[in-house]
Amino acid sequence: MKKALIICAAGMSSSMMAAKTTEYFKNKGEDIVVDAVSATEGDNMIKTSDFDLFLISPQTTMFLDKFKKLGSEVSKPVVSIPFQAYVPIPTGIQKLSEVIEENI
Repeated sequence: MKKALIICAAGMSSSMMAAKTTEYFKNKGEDIVVDAVSATEGDNMIKTSDFDLFLISPQTTMFLDKFKKLGSEVSKPVVSIPFQAYVPIPTGIQKLSEVIEENI
């Protein structure tokens, strides 16, 4: 199983995106799980968790460089989520899944 983690401002919108994207992968028969945390938890999650990919939400791009540096220290990819892939509608979920598949 592959695991991706969305890091966002408060973790609420990202929790919905994570659940919908996990369901999308499940329906496609892919073993990829997406979860979400707030930016305040991001540092620790990148340093210590077993996630394969870290996704930075559009509202937390100000932390992207810091999170990318932490990711490189533990050899884990950290990527920014484009705005069009952060919309809880089918096209947004599909775009987010493509970002995940390209980077995981």
